[in-house]
Amino acid sequence: MRIVIVGAGQVGRHLAELLSKQDHSICVIEASDQLAAELNEQLDAQVICRSGASATTLAEANVADCELFLAVTSDDNTNLVSASLAKAMGAPKTIARVHTGVQRDEWLFDYKGHFGIDYVFSSERLAAVELAKFVRNPEGLLVEELARGRIELQQTFVAAESDAVGQTLTSLALPPRVRIGAIRRNGVYLIPTAHDQIEAGDLLTLFGEPNKISAIVPRFQPQKSQSGETNVVIFGGGDYGFALAQMLEGRELRVRVIEKDTKLCRELSNLLQDTVVINGDATSLQQLREEQMGAADFFIAVTADDEDNVMACLQARNLGTKYCLAVVHRADYADVVERNSEQLGIMAAVSPRVATSRDLLRFVTSDSFHVMMKLDERAELIESVVAKNGRLAGQKVSDVKWPDGSGLVALLRGQQAIVPAGNDIIEPGDTLYAIVSEDAKRRFVKLLSH
Repeated sequence: MRIVIVGAGQVGRHLAELLSKQDHSICVIEASDQLAAELNEQLDAQVICRSGASATTLAEANVADCELFLAVTSDDNTNLVSASLAKAMGAPKTIARVHTGVQRDEWLFDYKGHFGIDYVFSSERLAAVELAKFVRNPEGLLVEELARGRIELQQTFVAAESDAVGQTLTSLALPPRVRIGAIRRNGVYLIPTAHDQIEAGDLLTLFGEPNKISAIVPRFQPQKSQSGETNVVIFGGGDYGFALAQMLEGRELRVRVIEKDTKLCRELSNLLQDTVVINGDATSLQQLREEQMGAADFFIAVTADDEDNVMACLQARNLGTKYCLAVVHRADYADVVERNSEQLGIMAAVSPRVATSRDLLRFVTSDSFHVMMKLDERAELIESVVAKNGRLAGQKVSDVKWPDGSGLVALLRGQQAIVPAGNDIIEPGDTLYAIVSEDAKRRFVKLLSH
């Protein structure tokens, strides 16, 4: 696959190294003479030392002939302009990296549509999503965001005492726009129909708006409704800390942010509604004791300093915090912490570069769909776009004969994201998310593209 990458900073270099090892044809555009020279020596790739926001540069890189275009510099404007230019010049898939503030504004303004870009992401937000998964499901079950975070996938087991046991999906009377997309029973994933029954011990994969999912999980796990409020402390109020606090607040969690910078504390207090912001230093053992860190369920260190993050986690763990998580920017450091997590008492170390790579690698395919995740070897969550002249365009969801072994779980149209109901009309350009069995995937994708 031919891939053009604009930006050879931490994210761009990591992607270029990873993709070149997989025998893809890589072209890197980097404005810095030093970074371009270093990359030219280290990688078997074409390196162009110029601005990626120039049409001349993009023409030299032959973006019209590439299969994937990634703009991942640290500058939002460069990324948005270069990805937009590349799309207009013929690149089939264009992706732009932005900071959290831009992605946060997506509910107000459709950057993707305006610039003609296929995907917009924030490394800070992707890392925060990874951290939030541990908080909301420390048992290690899946929690994922779909459709720009407006739809959530969450897994939960069905307890024997749940009133759902023995009921069919139809008789469950789930909240509107909440769906059970898959059931794992006896180690095998099933794509259920309306008449399938729930059994004790089933692992359900739920889809819906995040607040609705949070409200319905205790029905399947009644003991969770009695577990009380979870106490979360975030060390660092920068982009990572803000993105994480914003994701967590309002979910029956008590969230506190500890930040050294007084001005940043004031800004956070104005932006966050249900989060307590504390002006302090979490590397101080005395400060941690004053904040009763031993009583916290989670301590999450997300500053720009890897050593501070790890050391603060070690101190919090020694004081009695149940779970400690850290952002570790250097991927090799994160790997060391992960491999020694049990000895260190750190639940997970999240590398923004690794989180970004994992998210973007799903686009490294020539298929007309993206595999969002594999539930097991025979069931996947995929994303695909309805073709302009496709047979689905203009049809009601209930009128479509969906292949056996497939289940439609989410629909994204511009800024609107929903779990589709039977009366919803499918339109050209809609992005559909579905759980499909191995046997049903080809038929499902063909249905969308013809």
